[in-house]
Amino acid sequence: MRTFTLLFSAFVLGTSALQAQTTATFDTLHLSKADTFYVNYTASGTDVGFNDGNAHFPCIYDTSYGGIWSTGFAYTNMSDSVTDGYFNQYSAKAAKGYGGSGNYLMAHCSDPVTYEPKMRIILRDSALGRPVKGFYATNSTYAYNSMRDGDFFSKKFDNGDWYLLTVKGYSGGVLQPGAVGLYLADFLFPNPADNYILKTWQWVDLLPLGNVDSLELSLTSSDNGMFGMNTPAYFCIDNFTTTDAPAVIPPILAVNSAVAATAKIYPNPAADVLYIDRTESSLQHITVTGISGGVVYTGTTAGTHTEINTATLPAGVYLLTLSGNNNTATTRFIKQ
Repeated sequence: MRTFTLLFSAFVLGTSALQAQTTATFDTLHLSKADTFYVNYTASGTDVGFNDGNAHFPCIYDTSYGGIWSTGFAYTNMSDSVTDGYFNQYSAKAAKGYGGSGNYLMAHCSDPVTYEPKMRIILRDSALGRPVKGFYATNSTYAYNSMRDGDFFSKKFDNGDWYLLTVKGYSGGVLQPGAVGLYLADFLFPNPADNYILKTWQWVDLLPLGNVDSLELSLTSSDNGMFGMNTPAYFCIDNFTTTDAPAVIPPILAVNSAVAATAKIYPNPAADVLYIDRTESSLQHITVTGISGGVVYTGTTAGTHTEINTATLPAGVYLLTLSGNNNTATTRFIKQ
């Protein structure tokens, strides 16, 4: 499948520099039954979108004309890869999410003000101002069948036609240079036998966009009329993956480095039990704190070998402090 990346002054981040990542699979978003989708008319004309992973996915429904989906994202588990037309606007041509999963996102790409085929994804929490790793994309059944066969509004695709998803990044409210694109349909090949309309999940690598606060996704097509793009402005997303800011670790204090060297803390990372072997008898008091400063454990050493139950601690980074006789030694351990 053909993709492109346009880099001007965009910062490129290698995957080796990534600290952590969060993937929105949308499978934890509740749907009452199979072959259904998210719909919400409780606040007509305003954003009734949802969060998953470290992103907000806007959605606007409108009660006008009996109720319509104006723009944005809807999570869905629809599996109709056959039926043509607008009334099958929530189904992926792949019939399932990436890897055969149940839920995925359908994107109806329409700016609520200009009605241009564009929309936004808003980053949040630890992903804000960080690079986005990427997502999987494919065609909706509605758009795929329209390009394959033509319909009342759209032409049947032929040599020279194309349907393109383009992603750009915003930082500090400013649209950044650079873009990443995926051809959802590509009939531009010299050999017509290579022409295709995408019906499988394809990875879109967004790391070249660098640090962003939000993403702009837009659709363009070779099939246009007096009111804009004729091709149905729909596509599908799954496994939206952000990179997360590394945790802020407080300074490690070791008042006496010689004392700090007289205690062995293991295993690190720890699972259910953390062991302390000490040879300095004055270090009798134990304090464990999370990286935010909250104390999660206090106790005293029992001889030269002490065990701490860490099974109930959430995964993360912790500080362990041994103290006594005006000496303090602090080290760091990871709970898996």
